Amino acid sequence: MCGRYELRAGFEKFPSILKRDLPKGFQENYAQRALIQPNEPVLVLKNEGKTTTSLMLWGFISEWAKDPFDHSMPRPFNARAETIDKKRLFQGGWRHKRCLIPASGFFEKNYRVRRKDSKVFWLAGIWNRWMSNDGSELESCCIITTKPNTLIRPLHNRMPVIIPNGVEEDWIEPGKTVDELKALQRFLTSWDPKDWITDLLAIHTTFQMDLF
Repeated sequence: MCGRYELRAGFEKFPSILKRDLPKGFQENYAQRALIQPNEPVLVLKNEGKTTTSLMLWGFISEWAKDPFDHSMPRPFNARAETIDKKRLFQGGWRHKRCLIPASGFFEKNYRVRRKDSKVFWLAGIWNRWMSNDGSELESCCIITTKPNTLIRPLHNRMPVIIPNGVEEDWIEPGKTVDELKALQRFLTSWDPKDWITDLLAIHTTFQMDLF
């Protein structure tokens, strides 16, 4: 699973596609985040006719939810790659609303997993838009997970899907045919761990101070 991650990169280190169409005032107010958890706002790259960067709630809210803030209702922060095209909750997101979530690392147990070169990478996701009767909107997302590779297997039985650089626009393009969606499924399998590393974090200070 992926229930905690970080985005600890200066704005100048962001991929250029992420800076193409930002929310108003984002650059001036941007701050690095050492710990991002479910139910918090997250940065998301999406496409609704053009590529834009948005802020969404991490925790998938269905469009038929009566109250998106009812905590008794499930708001999954992960979706399994093996069933994402079959579950009613996620089918629409998989077909039409795939997204990318930038990260500099993610956490499993007391380990941080990151690229050896410390560059920002893409967590695969899907998103949704909830609308109230008065027309107000709330966008939410979740991260797609898959079976672990040799690096993650000792830590957990699931890991996030990582989308490689260079295919961002192909992944988030909304108007996919059935065959094109099938072609995207190759990204839902285990990713090559050779360019990645795990850092053991001190348990009592893991998310309370800047260790690096």
